[in-house]
Amino acid sequence: MGKWLVIAGSILIVVGLLVSSGALSWFGKLPGDIRIERGNLTIFLPITSMLLTSIALSLLAQLVKRFW
Repeated sequence: MGKWLVIAGSILIVVGLLVSSGALSWFGKLPGDIRIERGNLTIFLPITSMLLTSIALSLLAQLVKRFW
């Protein structure tokens, strides 16, 4: 269990560094992400970004399943 916590923490640190450095600034601004702004109301539906995330996590899960 401890090994998995260290791996998950390391992944979160790497993603946090990428986000803070601006390397993932394109995420959420893809074609297909819907943003509606009217007055003081903003609705954001990141459809394409979530599909991309889902595909990446599914591939990662399959790789982990195959090699462990």
